[in-house]
Amino acid sequence: MARLLVHVEGQTEEDFVNEVLCAHLVNQGYESVGARIVGNNRLRRRRGGIRGWPSVRKDIINHLRHDSECIATTMVDFYGLPQLGDGAWPGRASATGQSTKNKASRVEKALLTDIAEAMGGNFDPKRFVPFVMMHEFEGLLFSDCAAFGRGIGQPRLEPKFQRVRDEFTTPEDINDSPVSAPSKRIENLVPGYEKPLLGTLAVLEIGLDIIRTECPHFAAWLDKLESLVN
Repeated sequence: MARLLVHVEGQTEEDFVNEVLCAHLVNQGYESVGARIVGNNRLRRRRGGIRGWPSVRKDIINHLRHDSECIATTMVDFYGLPQLGDGAWPGRASATGQSTKNKASRVEKALLTDIAEAMGGNFDPKRFVPFVMMHEFEGLLFSDCAAFGRGIGQPRLEPKFQRVRDEFTTPEDINDSPVSAPSKRIENLVPGYEKPLLGTLAVLEIGLDIIRTECPHFAAWLDKLESLVN
């Protein structure tokens, strides 16, 4: 039985793995499923953007080398990934302007190539499953706008959430500008929005099955993880 470690961006994603994803994937056949916030463990409570790729890369490689039975994956937002300078994530800069599907694919393929090369010729690439959320975690919350409103104790906001959702083919297409990213749209509607608390409550109300149905890139990630133990 395989062990899965999800390298996540922050507390909200960590809670999602521990409170939602873990039970599902253990039922699918994983021995254990855990989350680790990427970067320096002393900065686990730091809030803000994702850390630079060299720091995250080091975490992933160390884990893969120290636990030969593990599978590693990522759960990070495309929105805000460093794309310039020493901290740039592979594929991020060239993904700008692509379709939602191609943005994610370009970054994920580049991450896998980088990790596989670092691990050497005997590395089984199935042990690393990069996943980049489109465009950020908050996009998933638009999978069910009524449940989103209930989950955060604001059911009256359902019509406003739904108007945002109806502008796009899927919740993952809600775009990633500093003004119109999913989190920015939510903050405009919910002053004082607390991502770790309210995001987790919303996801628990929405449920994994609905998110999977509404978000095809997210669904493909789960399909891949499940296929590795089935």
